[in-house]
Amino acid sequence: MRLFFMTLKTVTKRSGSQVPYDRAKIANAIAGANLDAGEKMTERDINRVTMLVEMDIADRENVSVEEIQDLVEQELMKQDFYDIAKKYIKYRQKHADRREAQKHLMKSYRDIFFADAVDSDLKRDNANINTDASMGIMLKLGAEGAKHFVDNYVLDEKYAKADKENWIHIHDKDFSLITFNCCQIDLLKLFHGGFSTGHGFLREPNSIRAYASLACIAIQSNQNDMFGGQSINAFDYAMAEGVAKSFHKAVESEAERSVLYRFGIDAFGRDTDFGKAFEAALDRESCLYAEEGMKERADRSIRAIEEALAAALPEERQLSPEELKSDAEKIYHLACADVEEETHQAMEALIHNFNTLHSRAGAQVPFSSINYGLDTSPEGRLATKEVLNAIWSGLGNGETPIFPISVFQLKAGVNYNPGDPNYDLFQRSCEVSAKRLFPNFVNIDAPYNLQYYKPGDYNSAVATMGCRTRVMSNVNGPEESGSRGNFSFTTINLPKLAIEAKGDLTRFWELYDEYITLCHDYLLERLKVIEAKHVYNYPFLMGQGVWMDSDKLKPTDSIKDVLKHASYSIGFCGLAECLVALIGKHHGESEEAQELGLKIVSHLRERTDAYTEAEHRNWSTFGTPAESTAGQFQRANRKKYGIIQGVTDRTYMTNSSHVPVYYPIKAIDKIRIEAPYHALENAGHIAYIEMDGDPSKNVKAFEAVVRAMHDADMGYFSINHPVDRDPVCGYTGLIENECPHCHRKEVEDGHLIVDRIRV
Repeated sequence: MRLFFMTLKTVTKRSGSQVPYDRAKIANAIAGANLDAGEKMTERDINRVTMLVEMDIADRENVSVEEIQDLVEQELMKQDFYDIAKKYIKYRQKHADRREAQKHLMKSYRDIFFADAVDSDLKRDNANINTDASMGIMLKLGAEGAKHFVDNYVLDEKYAKADKENWIHIHDKDFSLITFNCCQIDLLKLFHGGFSTGHGFLREPNSIRAYASLACIAIQSNQNDMFGGQSINAFDYAMAEGVAKSFHKAVESEAERSVLYRFGIDAFGRDTDFGKAFEAALDRESCLYAEEGMKERADRSIRAIEEALAAALPEERQLSPEELKSDAEKIYHLACADVEEETHQAMEALIHNFNTLHSRAGAQVPFSSINYGLDTSPEGRLATKEVLNAIWSGLGNGETPIFPISVFQLKAGVNYNPGDPNYDLFQRSCEVSAKRLFPNFVNIDAPYNLQYYKPGDYNSAVATMGCRTRVMSNVNGPEESGSRGNFSFTTINLPKLAIEAKGDLTRFWELYDEYITLCHDYLLERLKVIEAKHVYNYPFLMGQGVWMDSDKLKPTDSIKDVLKHASYSIGFCGLAECLVALIGKHHGESEEAQELGLKIVSHLRERTDAYTEAEHRNWSTFGTPAESTAGQFQRANRKKYGIIQGVTDRTYMTNSSHVPVYYPIKAIDKIRIEAPYHALENAGHIAYIEMDGDPSKNVKAFEAVVRAMHDADMGYFSINHPVDRDPVCGYTGLIENECPHCHRKEVEDGHLIVDRIRV
């Protein structure tokens, strides 16, 4: 029985709304904690504590929920109910966590559904996800929920705090309990003998159409086992095998047509064995596709067809030597034309498929990349030529295809100089890139790439994941590009370290080392989770032997041992702004800043090299691809430190080690300054040079820029330029006030209506 007068009428909730006071809610909360503690309080005890709380607030008309909860904790401890107080505190925290989760997810919900696509980081986070589509929305909502779970129930507090406070950025946090990053797929290894997608077995492909189709299926299937990009490291070598198979089919088909034409459809009866006999007699090693002008190869192939014809024709149908030679020549040239057309159609279909097929619940176009340019065989050259032609032509309405990210591998002696067997393909790649933005270029001649290169070994050539990820060195096995990838990476916010150091370089180096160590330790914690997974968790990546050495494992085996072939990367963002915060200028402005910038990145490389030697694991330094992270870091820095000229005064900080895009600088100077960083960033890097106007009208100038970047030992680079498309006539190029082709001037808000790509 209460012996005091209560004036309390309302309680203010956390939302700010007021509700009538209800003492039962206090008693019920205490009873719940008591039950969790094993029922140590009697009903009388619960009532007494409730009454004591009421006495503390009896003279007030309104009180907040937090105040009541604080008083409950205090009164429980005063009455020596410590275990129940502890349970009550945990109960209170549980509800606080639930409210925070709801708040976080509702914010994500609002951002995904209602924020403008240009302004929402959630929408910008993955360019290959359509977050306006229902499955894309579902994927992003699931990702945000997974991130919150990892933050609150999985991550060690020091990692969660560093990420939340934007000292570092933990990439793809939503996948940290599930899978790892990316892979370079060796298609030849995968295709030999066929493979399973998990929904059916696909036999070994036997035509260029099948090779191109299964290349897309391989990328799509592997994307479902990983969170990052999927790359084909030697696309031309793989497709060359498909071209060769299609060529032999074309020869056999044209031979049958020739015989039917010469002798009539009923000459051998309806159950003719000519086709089988010709196929058995044909010397496939001698009969090969040849480009125009390859007389010796063509003559050898024609002789092989002559011999097969003579062997396959019955004695009563034998032809004269002149007739055999004439028919063989026709068969051969028709077969060459057939395989060229089939390859053209196959590459066109491949480009269309990569931009339309989906993975991950139909929400995402696979982030795909193909590397090519080094195969000098006629078959490999044909595949390269036709994929370039397909990119040049664009999609169905002439749109520039974004995927696969196309990468042309430059190598002196193969394609870089006049007289090299694939020089014409390099020139064509420049023409296509000048029109379509792709291909990008990877430099096999850069010393840090050339050290691995072995002529004729396609796996010894450095390839990229398209975004910039590079995987090559391996302290645990073959130093090859195929069948390997990156485990994960974490990025350091360099400008934040510099701002906190307040110009004190000693303090900067201390902070830098602290967060390098933190990133390293976090990645090892992430590894502990993933290495406990099994082959059956990755039915395509591991189950089909895509990943190095996974073909030696059983479905129930752990993947721990094969993860030794992955790379583990620590990256950075905002070197330019970091330098301004430390010494007042970035590396594009002064030699002193350039010297310090190289020292900063070299220090990270020294640390990752030391980890590699000490742990026998492939640690590497990453010039992080951090488009959305660069905005996130910048907003966080600006919120905490305010507007700092040259540091936080722009919407985004500068990606990795680039000279700021807004800084006026000659292309040759930008190349000279950025090139040395590529040698240090062994996990990946990229350089961009901006060209004004329409470079397709001056391809020689475009090629000159590519050569300048190659000769400066840049490792991977791209030339950006405006790409517009008239949706009415299909013209692709630079469009200002009027379409140069149809002279259309339809405007909206003072601008010509065009499809516009700016990278």
